[in-house]
Amino acid sequence: MALHAAAAPRAAGRGLPSSSSSPPPRAGGGRRSPSSLSAASTPRSVAFAAPLQTRAVRTKAILSNDGAPGMNAPHVVCFGELLIDLVPTVSGVSLAEAPAFKKAPGGAPANVAVGIARLGGSSAFIGKVGDDEFGYMLADILKQNSVNTQGLLFDAHARTALAFVTLRSDGEREFMFYRNPSADMLLEEKELELDLIRKAKIFHHGSISLITEPCKTAHIAAAKAARDAGVLVSYDPNLRLPLWSSADDARDGILSIWETADVIKISEEEVSFLTNGGDPYDDAVVKKLIHPNLKLLLITEGPDGCRYYSKEFSGKVSGLKVSAVDTTGAGDAFVAGILSQLATDFSLLQDEDRLREALKFANVCGALTVTERGAIPALPTREQVLDALTSVAA
Repeated sequence: MALHAAAAPRAAGRGLPSSSSSPPPRAGGGRRSPSSLSAASTPRSVAFAAPLQTRAVRTKAILSNDGAPGMNAPHVVCFGELLIDLVPTVSGVSLAEAPAFKKAPGGAPANVAVGIARLGGSSAFIGKVGDDEFGYMLADILKQNSVNTQGLLFDAHARTALAFVTLRSDGEREFMFYRNPSADMLLEEKELELDLIRKAKIFHHGSISLITEPCKTAHIAAAKAARDAGVLVSYDPNLRLPLWSSADDARDGILSIWETADVIKISEEEVSFLTNGGDPYDDAVVKKLIHPNLKLLLITEGPDGCRYYSKEFSGKVSGLKVSAVDTTGAGDAFVAGILSQLATDFSLLQDEDRLREALKFANVCGALTVTERGAIPALPTREQVLDALTSVAA
């Protein structure tokens, strides 16, 4: 899909303007002010300058699957960060060696929301972006992909976050983030669309928004609202050590809400991290992460597929081998694949054969995503996944 910034929503009371309205001046758009951000000139750990305008705009229209306003509650509500990924234009290089970067929308919870919608499901995103050109672009992309943006806010006091990410030739991923603060970190509890959460079937979240206040308090309140309403809670910690003050803080933060989740997805590396170096392939180690109320623990193994653990059964589902170009978003595509099916049939959690089929579908979602650069641009449609499954079976 083309990654361009279409006309953005603007303030018109508390609703969206008509398409015939002339657009307002945008912070950071058009002619650049001295406060404009550039990756080349901004130090790694500085705060973004505030945009010149001081409004905070809420996108209020509820979007149905076809992008039109509607009143149907989304099945899956995703909470957390929405940002710009900058990925090298060539594969297998470090960030320092990259000749150029391509911008792509990203942020794990947002990736999941778009992934579910691409697969024909119903999703919403709750979070905050900057009142800037990147924020407008990201909001447009969510709407173009039929994601409900009722819970998306624009913040006038911080920029949209940027993340430089690459897969080096040695197989290691490298990250560099531009935030502190970024808009996603400033979401407040009073700004939450709690009714959106309470009416969902699944609430999905990560751990990045647990790092700093006020977003941490908002995150905990959102998850509590979901649990109190009987909504299934899905958790993918999405460990990003450079964002935490220390490894111990990351471990403690991730585990602080561990026992509130019904479904948890982690990678094999995260198993080792959370168990202080335990062998991720040792079932005895894995079972330390299974809490009494957990319905399903999923461990992804990249191209090798995934393992699953529940109270009744456990096993492994093989993956689909592909030529990887960029692994960013593969885990999020996997999560979108399994949640899109759970949202319409919770009984998968009690039926191992059908769960295995659902996980095979999710594995293919992840595999197809690594064949293109960027996270959201690479997320597959349901038809693409079914075609790949048919090809494998043939």
